[in-house]
Amino acid sequence: MTRPLRGILAALATPFTADGSKVNEAGLRELVDGLIAAGIHGVIPCGSTGEFPVLSMAERKRIAEVVMEQVAGRVPVVPHTGSCSTVDAIELSCHAEHLGADAVMVVQPYYEPTSLEELYDYFKDVSDAIHIPMMIYNNPVGTGMNPPVSFWMRIAREIPNVKYVKDSSGNISQVSELLLKHGREVVVFNGCDTIAFPVLAMGSPGAVWGAANVIPEQCAELFNLTDGGHLTEARDLWAKIWPVNQFLVTEGYTASVKAGANLYGFHVGNPRPPYRPLAPEKVAELRQLMITAGAIK
Repeated sequence: MTRPLRGILAALATPFTADGSKVNEAGLRELVDGLIAAGIHGVIPCGSTGEFPVLSMAERKRIAEVVMEQVAGRVPVVPHTGSCSTVDAIELSCHAEHLGADAVMVVQPYYEPTSLEELYDYFKDVSDAIHIPMMIYNNPVGTGMNPPVSFWMRIAREIPNVKYVKDSSGNISQVSELLLKHGREVVVFNGCDTIAFPVLAMGSPGAVWGAANVIPEQCAELFNLTDGGHLTEARDLWAKIWPVNQFLVTEGYTASVKAGANLYGFHVGNPRPPYRPLAPEKVAELRQLMITAGAIK
C-alpha cells in the first residue's frame, strides 16, 4: 500500500567518493538519516539534484535500494526514474515498484526534442508497466521544453497512475494555474526553490526541494508553519532562508547544494566530473548565508 505524498520531499544529493568514481553509500545513509531527523517528510533519490544524468543504470538501482533500506518505512520514498529512453524509464520504474517505493517521479526526455504526442506515449508506456503512482516532473531548464498546462492535465486525466505533477518552471503564474484551477484533479508540487513559500501559501500540499540537503530543518519548518496557517511566522522564516535558495539557483545548483550539505555536516563530496565543486570564495559566501538562515553556527 503506497502512502500519499505531502510536505517537503528532499531531492537527495548523491554522495560520491573523493575521486568521483563510486557512490559513497555510507554518506548516502548518513544523509537519509540526517534529513529524516531534521523533519523532512519524504525523499527522492536520483533526481536532478542527485545528478542522475551522470549515474549508470546500475548505480541508479543501487541508490534506490540503499535509500529504501535506510529509510525503512519512516517516510515515503519516490525514486526518480525518468530517462531519454522509454525502455530504461520502464526498467527503473519497475525496479522501484519491486522495492516498495511509494511512487516514482518521471521527467520528460531531454536532449532530443519530443513532440507532445511522443511525450504522451512515453508517460503512458511507463504508467502501463507499473501499478504505483507517478509524479510527472516538468523541468524546462533541463529538458528544453515547457508543455502547456492543458497537456499536463490531459496526462493526469487520461493516464491512471499519474497522481502528481511537479512543476519546476519557476513560473508562478503557471504553477498557480495548475494549483488553483486543477488542484482537485491532480496533486501539484512546486520544484523551484525560489518560489517555495508563495506556492505553499497558495495551498500546495508540498514541494520537492534540493535545498533540503542544505537547510533541512528550515525547509520542514516552513511547510509546517504554512500548513498550520501561521503565515506571518512562515513569511519571517522565508525572509531568512530565501537568500540561500537564491544562491543555489544562481551559482550552479548541484555544486552549491553539495557545498551547502557538506557545510551542514553531511559527507556528500563534490559533483561528479565533468562538473566542478564550488569555488572556495563562493563556499565562504554560502556559509555566511547559512549562518544567517540559522542552519549552522
